[in-house]
Amino acid sequence: METMISKFKQIKVLHLFAIIIRYLLGGSFVHASIFKIRGIRFTPESGENSPIDTLPHFFEAMFQAGNYWQFLGWGQLIAGFLLMSQVFSTLGAVAFFPIMLNIFVITISFESTGILIITSLMLLGNIYLLLWDWDKLKFIVLPRPGNYIPVPQEFSDKKTWIYLGFVLCGLIIISRIL
Repeated sequence: METMISKFKQIKVLHLFAIIIRYLLGGSFVHASIFKIRGIRFTPESGENSPIDTLPHFFEAMFQAGNYWQFLGWGQLIAGFLLMSQVFSTLGAVAFFPIMLNIFVITISFESTGILIITSLMLLGNIYLLLWDWDKLKFIVLPRPGNYIPVPQEFSDKKTWIYLGFVLCGLIIISRIL
């Protein structure tokens, strides 16, 4: 598996794909987090009068929890920022995974087909990023991981991607606050 991943890491298009996935996933979490941190509903309408076994009612219950809603927002903001930073993207992918898996399970539980497609793609993107960083993560998972052999990533290690991530994250936050 490591040999295959290291071969993939030599393909510039896959580097770009990993960077874009980090921006997209991170940006989606940063965007959603601002609503929660500010104590605003994520959906335009209240789910108060929706049947109890529906997704709008579930979102309303989380919103009404107040501190929990904001806690979710801060978790999403941190995971999204870490992903978009490119420097801490491995940590961001690890932090993103349980949150995204939780969202995925929620959408399965409420049989929300449209949202299920989006959350499935986000979860797959997150798994792609975890596999992309397998050389770093194997030390956590495997009992005898072997040696760490860093693969040169000249294209994706450029500072431009780091600065762009900070700018995009800042723009998302500013657009949600204004």
